[in-house]
Amino acid sequence: MAKLNAPLFSFNASGKLAKALVYFAWKGLDVVRSYVIPANPKSTAQTTQRGYFKAAVDKIHEVMAAAAHPLTAADKAAYAALASTRPTPRTWFNEITKLWADVKVAAAVPVVYSGASISNKAHDTFGCIMYLNEETASQLADGKFYFGTSKTALINTAAATVVAGTSVALTDEDLSAFLTAGEKYYMQFRPDAADPCEGAVSGIFSFVAE
Repeated sequence: MAKLNAPLFSFNASGKLAKALVYFAWKGLDVVRSYVIPANPKSTAQTTQRGYFKAAVDKIHEVMAAAAHPLTAADKAAYAALASTRPTPRTWFNEITKLWADVKVAAAVPVVYSGASISNKAHDTFGCIMYLNEETASQLADGKFYFGTSKTALINTAAATVVAGTSVALTDEDLSAFLTAGEKYYMQFRPDAADPCEGAVSGIFSFVAE
């Protein structure tokens, strides 16, 4: 990529020239590069992967528009918190899409979690719920809520009550063994190993125990 002064005898230029060169502004400079037609591979593997991403985007839009238990600001913040633990930056939307594709590659059933809420933050009668939006309904059977004092150290667990095709929840659970009133904690739901939805984890929520 070459830097130009007065390109094409003008003070700036943009666009392509005879499908040979492309002139454009970059970081305040006038530059030029070769004209290139981007590759568009359509192998079976590439087509399959694109199908995963399309299905994920369609599901996200479906859940955002749902009349009952749509994706809320809290749900998006939780997925953004999960995204922040990754080596490369990504948005909450991209985090869900990547999770969906990864779960599909692992031959499991993806899930988008929505309408999450913590009904009781008391350390000895804790209550929360998340609603399930599975690719194929009523697949998730077993899972646990994971708790910890940082997003990357969720080392304590509590078995969830699963209502097939609907929700995962904790109801008035005594978590005093690892929750202390006044302390901030992080929480995530994860399907159990060998569950049909293994790997389809939720975002990471935070709260202060009471």
